[in-house]
Amino acid sequence: MLDLLFETSWEVCNKVGGIYAVLSTKAKTLQKRYKDNLIFIGPDLWSAENQSPTFVEARTPLAAWLSQAKLPEGMRVRVGRWDIPGKPIAVLVTFNALYTYKDALYTDMWNRYRVDSLHGYGDYDESCMFAYAAALVIESIVKWKKSPKMKVVAHFDEWTTGMGLLYVKSHLPQVATVFTTHATSIGRSICGNGKPLYDYMQGYNGDQMACELNMQSKHSLEKAAAHAADAFTTVSDVTARECLQLLERYPLVTPNGFEQNYVPKGAKFTSKRIAARQCMLKVASCLTGQDFADDTLIVATSGRLEMRNKGIDVYLDSISSLRNSLRFVSSKARKVVALVLVPAWMKSPRADLVENLNSTKPARLFDPVITHHLHNQDNDPIYNRINALGFHNDPQDKVTVIDVPCYLNGDDGVFNMSYYDLLAGLDAAVFPSYYEPWGYTPLESAAFGVPTITTDLAGFGQWVLDRFGDDSDRYGVKVLHRTDSNYEETFRAIAMSLMNLYVMSDKVNRAIRNANRTTSKAASWENFIEHYDKAYEQALLRAAERR
Repeated sequence: MLDLLFETSWEVCNKVGGIYAVLSTKAKTLQKRYKDNLIFIGPDLWSAENQSPTFVEARTPLAAWLSQAKLPEGMRVRVGRWDIPGKPIAVLVTFNALYTYKDALYTDMWNRYRVDSLHGYGDYDESCMFAYAAALVIESIVKWKKSPKMKVVAHFDEWTTGMGLLYVKSHLPQVATVFTTHATSIGRSICGNGKPLYDYMQGYNGDQMACELNMQSKHSLEKAAAHAADAFTTVSDVTARECLQLLERYPLVTPNGFEQNYVPKGAKFTSKRIAARQCMLKVASCLTGQDFADDTLIVATSGRLEMRNKGIDVYLDSISSLRNSLRFVSSKARKVVALVLVPAWMKSPRADLVENLNSTKPARLFDPVITHHLHNQDNDPIYNRINALGFHNDPQDKVTVIDVPCYLNGDDGVFNMSYYDLLAGLDAAVFPSYYEPWGYTPLESAAFGVPTITTDLAGFGQWVLDRFGDDSDRYGVKVLHRTDSNYEETFRAIAMSLMNLYVMSDKVNRAIRNANRTTSKAASWENFIEHYDKAYEQALLRAAERR
């Protein structure tokens, strides 16, 4: 049993991407086990004018530590609770004052671990200074406890926290360290640059590719953390193979679970589903000037704005293929609304759309394919792809495509509903990922009972195949085989699956929805937390050897 567990991430109380979902859903299970001996550490990026929506300053058992903590001048620390299920202790740190020590820190890390910080750019310095600040907090709390026999684990997520792990490893040898890479920086970069990752995996050398892709600093930091950690983990078998090839260490696999309490039950779910559908159909109507009946098939994809990695290009091509298949159906046949729920560089909600939403007689808008103005609309890849495919949302088309380029946090100005609230209203969710270490979005949609399509290049998709086999009618999740070279086959298979849902009877659809829920429950944290137990045990054993 652990005496103290720290977990450090850029996404503690800071929702950026999938790691937030990992930590915020895992927290309740960990807090139930470790109580207030669980401490999350994140960056304090907030101000009085822009406060964190999930951090609440509160008195905690760390109050006595905070009153006497000796930290570098200018480094501010706030202690409170992360306002998520479990309400664990959260420590937010500022780190700008630590830039003074940057050169000395980087020199030390080069001498100890050969971390190449000379080629750092973009978010490299910011991430390293945050990680350093987090490590100083861990060091201060451990010394304050004054108990050399304590079993302490310091868990660091992603390369962005690697500098913190290396500092703890060199200054607190009694503390067990765990490093989790949710996606290797080089693997993501290979895919993002349009190179084939899977067919040529055995031929890639991580260090060589880091030089080619100008990723030397991030890669060297990530690789050093992976090798220095007492336990190295990743989230799926898919990414484990990538880690072995590119980082040259095989990790423990700690798959990502989901907290079922996020899903409303019974009548509450039904009312949320009705409200979500009414909202989405009203937005579609106010954009296009069309009427959408209650039986409209509502489909969506979501995630980070990575056209190739997330399969957004495949999704849009599959919707185009579905549109072509529905051109000659009866004019009375049901319609399809296909949403792209992917945040971009959003400027503001469209004033004409907001006006239509408040009108009793909304008229068709100019450019009826997007809900918000963008700063870079002419260069936005999703908007351009929609137009290139010829989507104008004309009344004669059965398929309407809508680009929703904003964070769905409940105050976007158009939907004003959270992502989870809208998710309840979907009839299908499509995530045809090319590079997806785990895949929270398909797991979330399955948990909400939404018929879900993903690929075997996503960790979750591969887990479904390994656990349940290729039987989507029985287990709800459709997992498509995807390779470096079967793009067209993939989008046509998605179009076919959506057509099957389009003509499916209500009875069969209900069975698939229930199957999805059952499948997602097998991927709950209650079942997956044992993998972390193994990682913590391994780390503690190695720390004990040092002592």
